[in-house]
Amino acid sequence: MEFKKPPDGGWGWVIVLASLFTQFLCYGSPLAVGVLYIEWLDAFGEGKGKTAWVGSLASGVGLLASLGCGLLYTATVTITCQYFDSRRGLALGLISTGSSIGLFIYAALQRLLIEFYGLDGCLLIVGALALNTLACGSLMRPLQSSDCTLPEKIALENVPGRYSIYNEKEKNLEENINILEKTYRGEEICKSTLASGDWKPESLLPKNPTTMAHTKETETYKKKVAERTYFCKQLAKRKWQLYKNYCEETVALFKNKVFSALFIAIFLFDIGGFPPSLLMEDVARSSNVKEEEFPMPLISIIGIMTAVGKLILGILADFKWINTLYLYVATLIIMSLALCAIPFAKSYVTLALLSGILGFLTGNWSIFPYVTTKTVGIEKLAHAYGILMFFAGLGNSLGPPIVGWFYDWTHTYDIAFYFSGFCVLLGGFILLLAALPSWDTCNKQLPKPAPATFLYKVASNSSNV
Repeated sequence: MEFKKPPDGGWGWVIVLASLFTQFLCYGSPLAVGVLYIEWLDAFGEGKGKTAWVGSLASGVGLLASLGCGLLYTATVTITCQYFDSRRGLALGLISTGSSIGLFIYAALQRLLIEFYGLDGCLLIVGALALNTLACGSLMRPLQSSDCTLPEKIALENVPGRYSIYNEKEKNLEENINILEKTYRGEEICKSTLASGDWKPESLLPKNPTTMAHTKETETYKKKVAERTYFCKQLAKRKWQLYKNYCEETVALFKNKVFSALFIAIFLFDIGGFPPSLLMEDVARSSNVKEEEFPMPLISIIGIMTAVGKLILGILADFKWINTLYLYVATLIIMSLALCAIPFAKSYVTLALLSGILGFLTGNWSIFPYVTTKTVGIEKLAHAYGILMFFAGLGNSLGPPIVGWFYDWTHTYDIAFYFSGFCVLLGGFILLLAALPSWDTCNKQLPKPAPATFLYKVASNSSNV
């Protein structure tokens, strides 16, 4: 479907505001789950790896809440990309700050709610606040092509023309009716002959008006059955064709080298990059940093710096001289170094500094849809982004438990965060290799040089005497 030219404003700013509040309400609590993680450790008395599954599933895949969050996130990003082109980076940066502001506010709010109402009461209130996403969704209007008309109610007699998508020869409606008539007449013959023992054809003719009316009703019924049978058959084939086209488009996406590398990078990034937002509070407690030394929760620092990073990186993405793909790769490489530095942080100040750096670099979520759009095009954005977000959610689900298991095994977070940094670094280098222009040119054969030609000047036969 071809969309109108993005207006880069107008109702698009209403879309931005609605999307910002949607991500605020949807992702504020799941991203601030680190506050709840401490409570779950005390309440359940289980290991860190096992308890981390609760928070990771809330922000990844597998729970009803995370399924709704995933659908809302993809919808807000897709519709924003449709409404903006030249200001797309700014718009994506603005809407993505909603989740970061939510992280900053929900981190303090959930602590306060737990203090007054307990863990169960806190979760109930947070769930009630999330219902406000319904009001935000009512403001979103998809931007469609101008020649797109509203769908009309499909009449049964129009079904064959609308749903005929195969080139193979199909039985039309009349042929289906004839088959039913033959079947029905055969049944009538059997019934009449068995009842009377008379094999004469005249016994099959209607004898009275009641029989004639019954025959007319039967004809109408047979026609309706044939119509609906044909409708269901064509509809099933149409759905199968759509499913087949979806699979073919998915295969075509993965044939794109940069998209395949992007898929690996986002998966590894979420395995290694998400655990700090869930476990940083416990990292501070494991480093014997007292809560009285916390002027501000580390989760709140991550949240506010993520909002700053999303806004700044989104603005940078709109500059023509900046390659957004290389910018995204740079954030991955620097983040991997910051993750590897966490084991050396033994005070609140150093942990707060690293939390700010990690939060700022996590703001690369604002340019990730921009990179995806440049890689596959606006027409395939919803399809491609849905695939990428699925694997991102899978990485979110696996990262914290893996880090927790490393702690349960070694009784320290050192190896866990070295592993996290390696995952992010590996994803960045894979994406960098796929994006390098020389990677394509080195595989191309150089054109063979043209054969050398030499020009000779023929000497004149005349001579001066």
